[in-house]
Amino acid sequence: MEREIDGEILTIPQHVAIILDGNGRWAKKRMMPRSYGHKAGAQTVEDVCEFAGELGIRYLTVYAFSTENWKRSTEEVSFIMNLLRNHLKNSLERAAKNNMQIRVIGDKSALDKDIIDVITDLEEKTRGNTRLTFTIALNYGGRDEIRRAVQHIVRDAEDGKIVAEDISENTIASYLDTHDMPDPDLLIRTSGEQRISNYLLWQIAYSEFYFTPVLWPDFGKEDLIDAIKYYNSRDRRFGGVK
Repeated sequence: MEREIDGEILTIPQHVAIILDGNGRWAKKRMMPRSYGHKAGAQTVEDVCEFAGELGIRYLTVYAFSTENWKRSTEEVSFIMNLLRNHLKNSLERAAKNNMQIRVIGDKSALDKDIIDVITDLEEKTRGNTRLTFTIALNYGGRDEIRRAVQHIVRDAEDGKIVAEDISENTIASYLDTHDMPDPDLLIRTSGEQRISNYLLWQIAYSEFYFTPVLWPDFGKEDLIDAIKYYNSRDRRFGGVK
């Protein structure tokens, strides 16, 4: 899909994945607790969903809580989980307004039952929305996702549903949490860090990476457009030669 933005004709990436980084540093700069930054970051997620839909992005996937984030203090984890509770509970109205489907990937089994119930309800009630698929990576890790996929493949092989010699890359992809989504075209990480932190390891094999020093709570529409402009400057060959 192409759109004119700031006088330029830009190709809009179909799927944008974001590592939301910098909430704590944003709060520290304001001499506030980390929870203040997480709350501001949650509002930015809502805003960026709207921007993405306006720009024509079809899939937006954000890294909200990793399998490693449980190592943080009990107080911080508890605050993030309560923030997620409130965000998810209030998402149905926003989803309807923005014609947005909401999905959650990751190992949900470690989450509290009330959060799992809200996720199930949201996914079911927004399934028919078509403008934007907004995916939240929650208790997610790329290695853990692959581990879970391998376990599923082994069980199916033991049950005679699959033969080892027939396993292809497409077979493996079909067992991942993102099995019914295209791979990300563009991966954005905020706050200046330049690593992927165990995020979508399989899916980002040919994604373009965009790193920005902007802290996540400050990330706005113009920052997203800058990332799309960078994406348009890249020559995507997928291992081939043009």
